[in-house]
Amino acid sequence: MNTDIKNSITEREKEILSLLAIGLSSKEISEKLFISPHTVEYHRRQLLKKTKSRNIAQLIGTVYRMGIL
Repeated sequence: MNTDIKNSITEREKEILSLLAIGLSSKEISEKLFISPHTVEYHRRQLLKKTKSRNIAQLIGTVYRMGIL
């Protein structure tokens, strides 16, 4: 299952994960990546769904333990 999750996370989602991990907000991430805040929110929701996480803290912990971050 962990391999399935690793393979399902896109490069853009990995970029967003790394920026979330250093504490940037959706607005800050959108400005840094030149995308809309809505797009960042979409990726955040997808990541939460893919990892079955309830919040960003749990998401970061999960991907860290899986070796994605």
